[in-house]
Amino acid sequence: MKPLKNIEVIEFSGLGPGPFAAMALADMGAKVTRISRMPAAGTIPKPGQGSFLNRGRQEIHLDLKTDAGVAQACALVQKADALIEGFRPGKMESLGLGPDRLMALNPRLVYGRMTGWGQSGPMAHLAGHDLNFLALSGVLNTLGEADRPPMPPLNLIGDFGGGGMYLAFGMLSALWQARETGQGAVVDAAMIHGVTHLASFVHGKRAQGAWMDQRESNLVDGGAPFYRCYETRDGRYMAVGAIEPVFFRTLLRVLDLEDRFADCQSDRTRWPDMAAAFRAAFAARDLADWSARFDGVDACVTPVLTLDEAQNHPQMAACFVDREGGPEPAPAPRLLSRSDAS
Repeated sequence: MKPLKNIEVIEFSGLGPGPFAAMALADMGAKVTRISRMPAAGTIPKPGQGSFLNRGRQEIHLDLKTDAGVAQACALVQKADALIEGFRPGKMESLGLGPDRLMALNPRLVYGRMTGWGQSGPMAHLAGHDLNFLALSGVLNTLGEADRPPMPPLNLIGDFGGGGMYLAFGMLSALWQARETGQGAVVDAAMIHGVTHLASFVHGKRAQGAWMDQRESNLVDGGAPFYRCYETRDGRYMAVGAIEPVFFRTLLRVLDLEDRFADCQSDRTRWPDMAAAFRAAFAARDLADWSARFDGVDACVTPVLTLDEAQNHPQMAACFVDREGGPEPAPAPRLLSRSDAS
């Protein structure tokens, strides 16, 4: 039995983080109904192959520019537990579907709002993308090599980590509150807020004086030679994360560098020499060779796989499910009964 099987969610069709949150809720059993715009005359909308973010819900088409369409949407929301929308601030209000009206119809409603900049502030009305939200939050300035421009980390941090996942978490929190009090809430999920919260570790280190703003100057941003990626002889990469001394010692043993660096892991003056030695060592063998040498070894060293290779790795088996169109990411996290977990 899925935990959210009695929760009904109305999703107003959007892009990226909103659909991701709806997918996450549907994966856990929520009944999600997506409201999409009317298709163009003579066309039949079809879900595209690989549209994983759209899985697990039914779809209806309404013309929200008409009174009839708005009335139908209101009727659906009146019976629902939650709503998801990802329009610019004020758009839902202009359609007659803002939280004041809908929560008057349904006081228990959890009204989930997904934006980049938030519902208020001097930039709330502006467009933006993941890269922009990371840039303004300061997080983008921490990513990449020291002597090159900041590196866009796909759109995982802002759209999905700081956006859709925080929206889903906020909605579940508000649903629990509605269950306890009978009163719904507006969930204002802004990507700049979620990203800033995700970066609490970094902000905490800065407050302690233990984080430098220069890229590649810190323990986990590529500054430490024992926490970065190294190229192999065949042009592939191995990821090294041997932070703790016990793993660092094992790394040195496999690389045959124990005599040179065993007692200087924390000595930053030795890091350039250490990095050069690591580069030379990894460049001497192919990825398959290094993968075999570190297989089953507790050193926090792994091959950097392609997406196709990841699907076929035995440790990744539970991370994918086979559907009609082929493998796709499985619902996460896994919820295990006591018997399953033992």
